[in-house]
Amino acid sequence: VWLRRCTHYLFIVVVAVNSTLLTINAGDYIFYTDWAWTSYTVFSISQTLMLIVGATYYLTFTGVPGTATYYALIMTVYTWIAKGAWFALGYPYDFIVTPVWLPSAMLLDLVYWATKKNKHSLILFGGVLVGMSLPLFNMVNLITVADPLETAFKYPRPTLPPYMTPIEPQVGKFYNSPVALGAGAGAVLACTFAALGCKLNTWTYRWMA
Repeated sequence: VWLRRCTHYLFIVVVAVNSTLLTINAGDYIFYTDWAWTSYTVFSISQTLMLIVGATYYLTFTGVPGTATYYALIMTVYTWIAKGAWFALGYPYDFIVTPVWLPSAMLLDLVYWATKKNKHSLILFGGVLVGMSLPLFNMVNLITVADPLETAFKYPRPTLPPYMTPIEPQVGKFYNSPVALGAGAGAVLACTFAALGCKLNTWTYRWMA
């Protein structure tokens, strides 16, 4: 039992830490200045997938509705700590941008509870709800983050690596609707990652048997 629990907590920590890193990177102000909508879509999808794989794993491991929201809270606290550290070093990150995960995780819990802990319903309905909702809630990130242009002038970077050098601002040209694209792609991919979260749970029991 102790080995299974240790493996379980290791997975939770690994996924939550990676989610934190994705969130930190999503706040890169120069990247946002020139590629705001493109990066918004990419990071919305990546955070959707990190949230759902960890939350589904945790939820099916405990079998208790509510643990997905608890997992989102873990991600939020990790990110606050990490953002606080970056901010203390003088990096211009706004602080209150991460609780956007919580409503999506609540929807996942609600599906699990409403379908009487049916894993297949959790994967299908929960995946679609999380995938479609998180890009909408993630718009709070853009609303609350300080104006990227103003921030870029206030905290100039002397050099940029070649791969980060902007070519042309692609707003409205590359993606017409970042929220719709993020929600559509997220809804499809989140179902796959919800299934992966359930499967990780099964594998954990097999490894520890």
